Parts: sequence; structure tokens; C-alpha cells
Amino acid sequence: MTIIRRASAIGAAVTATATACAAIALAPAAAAAEPTTQRAAAAPKAAAPKATAAKAAAATYNGACGGGYSVVNSAQIGTKGTVFLTYNSATGKNCVVTVRTTPGKAVHMTASLGFASPTTTVTDTGYYTTYAGPVYLDARGLCVTWRGEISGEVAGKNGTNCGSLAANRH
Repeated sequence: MTIIRRASAIGAAVTATATACAAIALAPAAAAAEPTTQRAAAAPKAAAPKATAAKAAAATYNGACGGGYSVVNSAQIGTKGTVFLTYNSATGKNCVVTVRTTPGKAVHMTASLGFASPTTTVTDTGYYTTYAGPVYLDARGLCVTWRGEISGEVAGKNGTNCGSLAANRH
């Protein structure tokens, strides 16, 4: 089993990597902490009227995975935000980012992406004001399990977005 975890604390970044797997290709942004200004760039939004509070709960994808990535799935994390699964068809890489609905004081957040065979998980966890991630994984032809967490509330999906080659792998 391979687990790669990048943890960041407020104002500092710490990278801890377990056994590296040749199948995992992390983009530079996943291997090093993003500048604080990049995460804090989004200003908090004004509170939505009660009639539209449910619609306001869904955060929008912020493009953190980079060019060529398109949202292929998402899961709302209560009213706190949304976890987005993206895919780049040119590279075969998936990317996950967890985005808060209303940025503010840094809170514990996680973005996680993995697949079952071989067991591999890539995780970014720390205290962030706006978003956690991005985390990348080359999962071409495999089903992925992905999740996001904001202040103890978790959402995501197991074994989804299976590539067309998944049926051919044993």
C-alpha cells in the first residue's frame, strides 16, 4: 500500500511522503505548498438571503488543478463547501480539490484521491482559508475513490469515474 500525504499548517508547509510509487505522478503544486496569497485570494462572500441559502451552499470549482482539467464529478460537503473531482484527458490524471463555500478563518480541510489496486492514496490535509489540494493521481483506466473534508464534515465517493480500461485490468 502506498500513501502519500502532504500536510500544511498555517504559515508553514510540511511535506511527508511515504513509499513513492512509479505510477504516481504528482504535479509540482501537489509536492510543494501553494503560496499563502493564492489560497487567501478569494474574498469572503456576503451571506445569501434565506430563500437561496441552499443554492449558496455549493462552492464553485476554482481551477486549482490547472489547465486542461475539467470537473467530472463533485460532492457537496453540507453547507461548508464542495469537493471536486477533475480529469485531464491529455495526461490521464485525476485531480481533487476541496473548496469552501465561504472562505474565512483557517479550518481543518482535506482533499484525498486514491484507487484500490494497487492501493494508493494521495492526501492534502491542513488548516486552510479557502481550499485543500490539489492532489493528483494517474488513474487512467481505473476507478477512483475521492473525498473532501471541511471541519469534520466529509463527502466524496468510492469507486467512481472508472476509465474505459478498468474492465481490462486484473
